[in-house]
Amino acid sequence: MEKEFQLWEKIKDITYQYLDFTLNYRQSGHPGGSHSKAHMLISLLFGKKMTYDIRKPEYRFNDRLILSAGHTIPIIYSLFAVIGDAFDEIYRQTKDAKYLIDEDKLVRYYDLLTFRHNKGLPGHAESSGKTLLLKFNTGPSAHGLPASVGQALALKKAGLQNVKVFLIEGEGALTAGATHESQNGAWAYGLGNLFWLLDWNDFGIDDRPFSSVVYGTPDEWFSAHGWKVHETMNGHSWQDVYSTIKKAVEEANENTPNLMWFKTKKGYEYGVYDNKSHGVPHKKNSEIFWETRKPFMEKYGVEFVGFGKPAPSDPEEEKKQWEENLKIIKRVLTSDEELSKYITDTLVEIAEALPKDAPSTFVLNQNPYKDPAIYDYKNYPDWLFAKPGENVPNRAALAKWGMYINGVIGRKYGRPLIIATSADLTESTNLHGFGLGKDDFAGFGVYDREKNRNGAILPSAITEFLNAGVCAGLATVNLSENPYEDFNGFWAITSTYGSFMYLKYGAIRLFSQMTQDSPIKFGKVIWVAGHSGPETAEDSRTHFGIFEPGVLQLLPKGKIINLYPWEHNEVPVLLAAALATDINNIALHLTRPPIEIPDRNALGIPSHFEAAKGAYIINDFDPNRRKDGTIIVRGTSTTYNLIKLLPQLRKDFNLKIIAAPSFELFMMQEDEYRNKVLPLEDWMDSMVITNESKKLMHDWIFSKVSEEYSLSSDWDNQWRTGGTVDEILKEAHLDCDSIYSGIERFVRDREKRLAKLKSIL
Repeated sequence: MEKEFQLWEKIKDITYQYLDFTLNYRQSGHPGGSHSKAHMLISLLFGKKMTYDIRKPEYRFNDRLILSAGHTIPIIYSLFAVIGDAFDEIYRQTKDAKYLIDEDKLVRYYDLLTFRHNKGLPGHAESSGKTLLLKFNTGPSAHGLPASVGQALALKKAGLQNVKVFLIEGEGALTAGATHESQNGAWAYGLGNLFWLLDWNDFGIDDRPFSSVVYGTPDEWFSAHGWKVHETMNGHSWQDVYSTIKKAVEEANENTPNLMWFKTKKGYEYGVYDNKSHGVPHKKNSEIFWETRKPFMEKYGVEFVGFGKPAPSDPEEEKKQWEENLKIIKRVLTSDEELSKYITDTLVEIAEALPKDAPSTFVLNQNPYKDPAIYDYKNYPDWLFAKPGENVPNRAALAKWGMYINGVIGRKYGRPLIIATSADLTESTNLHGFGLGKDDFAGFGVYDREKNRNGAILPSAITEFLNAGVCAGLATVNLSENPYEDFNGFWAITSTYGSFMYLKYGAIRLFSQMTQDSPIKFGKVIWVAGHSGPETAEDSRTHFGIFEPGVLQLLPKGKIINLYPWEHNEVPVLLAAALATDINNIALHLTRPPIEIPDRNALGIPSHFEAAKGAYIINDFDPNRRKDGTIIVRGTSTTYNLIKLLPQLRKDFNLKIIAAPSFELFMMQEDEYRNKVLPLEDWMDSMVITNESKKLMHDWIFSKVSEEYSLSSDWDNQWRTGGTVDEILKEAHLDCDSIYSGIERFVRDREKRLAKLKSIL
């Protein structure tokens, strides 16, 4: 390997120059951790222990790479530019198609000019564009770790445990709680195909070493969690770094996750070290910047434009100088034919070692996501739906739907459609149904790393961050032959209390960003707020969510569908309708207490199938009476109590009452339907009733006048307390008497309301 190490050293030298010039001229980015990771990254990409096709980052059998330390993306851009420039040069010389890499699939030197500029190379790691080889958006501390667990798990469950997941992180992020959860999860799931590379440089941003505030070493941190640990105290020795990676991969066993840690120097060969090198590039064309260029110039016989001088005052001249110096660096690479050929031939050799097909696995045989049985709710079996008069919670429908959906797919394709995970709340939030069987189908049961890898229920403890990241990771593993056109892999579902949904938001937003920007098709994740609203009354205010579920609305419109079924039979209908769309994030809000299933025919209200449209008319205006206004209602107890009042309301008032289980689905309907249900005239003359806060009904509230008359759990801008459901609904002014009184006031003040609205408009 001695010859390879010499070539790796030159790759490192060129990479550092690309990196340093980029950060110096841009005056932004993170040099210290980027410098310290060069040896592990080059050894990984060229050492033939990671198997991938640099030309086809989307290839389904590539080993996967996650830069969890997403702020050190400059080292990735710079090394990718070295690789891209080498391939361009050898292709120019040979015209051999095996050296051709599409321009939009890998960085070139000129792309470095766009670093941290709009539409250019992003400031943290993103799985899109020219860095599609990176498999998750990262930057927030430790958020890449649970995603790596999910990706490794998806591969293992698909029978592709020989496809590996490599993750690069620093020790600072390991202090985050997500790390502890991910360590436990990786062991529990038996992820022998998971490899973390830890850059242990002992510094982050603050002026103190991590070892002064964190006990122990990576050996202790990971061995205690059942991981296999490999290390070197010399993270800047090619021999030691490569040997550590080689040993870890070759000695890996099937069910034990792997850690490699490397003792490094933050800011290695940068001239500024430790925390001082973290996120502060050298001042533009400063003395220390030019001083640290000298070894490269002397070693390779070049001189940089403007060497030793201040930066040009004219921005265009400055950019020109930057580009000229990048070209000088590139020529050091391309003038060395041996090095360029080594880079290209090594990576082509690695690529050609990839399998063209994989051993037969249930995931790759057929694609179940096109099966109409998933989405055809009108032909769902009768047993999925409760009968009028039954007292059942809406959450119970999720268990039955999960049993049905994984059962119907399991019979046809031999695999579960959806993988479920909950933080010690699997039965409480009714996710257990995804593992249950019915009739002649035994069900997939609980996943076990040795005995039941086909299990649909992931066993987990109280690991909210892990569960969210695992779901996002699972859904980003696309095993389709045509990943730009189709998705084949796993969908996921995870649940918690509505009041705890904020714990999952990091993974939700990163996953959403990826689904927006990546050309690769991803799967879907269902985020279940399993005990939401004030109906979780006995647990009191710490556990019932009237504000917290709002994080599930904090995405751009069109990036998530929120579902609020008020009763059991709307749950499967809404899920089918939402999953039939091309939106990847689905949020399902459920409540805990049972309510009586309405006799819709007797009450003269539409079928539960109408919930698929996002909103439907429970009660329409009597054309022979003066209109008294429109009521838009959402939530379990609110709608249930309103339905109990329906005969009296029909007698006393002339109201249009609209059930509003999903604004997003409603907005997908044809204009004709939306204008029938909620024409502008009716919407202007409306109020809302919700079991959550008014803020979370903002899409349905027409105006401040409407808001003034609306009913919600936060009517007095106070946190609710606790007690029985009836007690808390009364405190929230959502009991039958309060709802009637609120509607009565709304009707009584109609002329005043409309006049006030007119003055505003």
